[in-house]
Amino acid sequence: MSGRYTLEELLAVDLAHTIEDGEVGFTGLATGKAATTYITCIPMAAMELAQRTHAPNLTILLSGVYFNPDVAKLHTLPESEYEQVLVDLPSEAQMPGWPEQWHHRAGDISFGFGSGVQVDREGNLNSTCIGDVRRPKVELVGPIFLPEHFSCFGREYIMMPNHERRSFVEKVDYISGVGWPGGAEGRRKLGFTGGGPKYIYTPKCIFYFDEEGIICLKSIHPGVSKQEVVDSTGFSIPNIADDIPTTPEPTDEELRILREQADPNGIFLGKS
Repeated sequence: MSGRYTLEELLAVDLAHTIEDGEVGFTGLATGKAATTYITCIPMAAMELAQRTHAPNLTILLSGVYFNPDVAKLHTLPESEYEQVLVDLPSEAQMPGWPEQWHHRAGDISFGFGSGVQVDREGNLNSTCIGDVRRPKVELVGPIFLPEHFSCFGREYIMMPNHERRSFVEKVDYISGVGWPGGAEGRRKLGFTGGGPKYIYTPKCIFYFDEEGIICLKSIHPGVSKQEVVDSTGFSIPNIADDIPTTPEPTDEELRILREQADPNGIFLGKS
């Protein structure tokens, strides 16, 4: 990775490029440093960057409560959605009765962010348990809001802080968020008319799902080899091109906006 930018900045900038003007993006507050970085910090930085560049009419819903909060005024990252530092944070509106005018069941949320300990080639995500659900080896936080994310949002970004074979598995132990079982047709048979995972962001690469729900390798991060990605993935990656693009590096202007405007106190991506 270049000394000019961090991995987190690389991911935030690439993610920002996928956001369109006028969309509504949702993310919450996670627990644990790695999960918080990938579910909260990188997404918030990406949305703030998009809003300051090509998507000025993007609506940011932080925890479904804070509507376009002025996160540049944050000096510490809150641990809960009703922490006083958030309650006092200037926002265009606060919505303690969420979903208010943006209702996920009506399809009002364009995209969201989720993470777990396992994801499989169909984009099914597990944040519930390791092993048989009846006698699990490890019990986790549970599905929380993932069923709604994967069924009602326009698209889902799966944010995986670890890219290892034990995390990228052939079949997850428990489905907390439904991906593309049986491809696009399989998803339709389950009654889903839209939504589902679109991208997986990892420390090594970015995957995407095509219109048929097939996982594809979008790009590999600078300094990472294709073989390293293959060796770290516990399922075969279909249709790998000979020449996989490298994830584009942030421009100097994008880094300036990230560091000086979107995250001036280094709350999300740290001080550079």
